[in-house]
Amino acid sequence: MYFPDDVKEQLQHNIIARLKKIEGQIRGLQHMISDEKSCEQILIQVRAAQSALRSVSSLILKSYLMKCLSDIGEKPTPEEVWTKLDETVGVLTKFIGN
Repeated sequence: MYFPDDVKEQLQHNIIARLKKIEGQIRGLQHMISDEKSCEQILIQVRAAQSALRSVSSLILKSYLMKCLSDIGEKPTPEEVWTKLDETVGVLTKFIGN
């Protein structure tokens, strides 16, 4: 299976943009703590950063799955499919377990 380079590049650009936004959120949290903002305000921003991380994690998983599918090739053997499936389940299991 083949995924066009423009799709990969767009996904990568989206992931990097989201990570930069998260980086800004974390810096904002540091300033909020230094400025002794209310716990409620800080926790609201922590929740927003956690949500943003979950969102970017989802995109990274999609990217990983696209790569796995691309690596299988056009006419994979059953063993190749099983190996890739096993690898993918291992990654997803670790991700879900956290």
